[in-house]
Amino acid sequence: MEISTDYKSHSAAIISMFSSCFSNAEGPQEGAIIEDLMQNLINDTPKDHLRGFTIWDNNTLKGGIFLSRLVYPNDPRRVFLLSPVAIATRYQRQGLGQTLITSALEAMKQDGTDIVVTYGDPAFYGRVGFIPISVVDIPAPYPLSHPHGWLCNPLHGTAAPKLMGPAQCVSAFQKPDLW
Repeated sequence: MEISTDYKSHSAAIISMFSSCFSNAEGPQEGAIIEDLMQNLINDTPKDHLRGFTIWDNNTLKGGIFLSRLVYPNDPRRVFLLSPVAIATRYQRQGLGQTLITSALEAMKQDGTDIVVTYGDPAFYGRVGFIPISVVDIPAPYPLSHPHGWLCNPLHGTAAPKLMGPAQCVSAFQKPDLW
């Protein structure tokens, strides 16, 4: 298995894998939403505001995750949003998602990121160090439809941090219906 950070040269395959994965899990409409999100994320996000990690085996793309910058203008800490995450349907439940997330979090920590937040299943993300947080402590860019899924991983400690809002996300996530 190889983890790569070169998402630009494989963007078509990555976008297709994310779309297929979400279509299989949640239906074609969700697949189309994720396809649009991924195209915008990869094509329109400045390089210093986006990190992508993919996992490959014998030239086969098995999964990927993306982290995009969240800016809190009143707080100097470096914060990234981990979203979306996808493991190709036939490779799920093999621990690849956790391996990929753990590797990405370590790389982000080494690059000077202070906090990674995500919006997802607390049981899954809890296995890789994420803890529940309140939007009072770490404001989300938009109102959350499922606030219990707002989670953070303080890369340099164990206590849930507090950030001074408001939060500003990259343009691909500036759609309230994604939140």
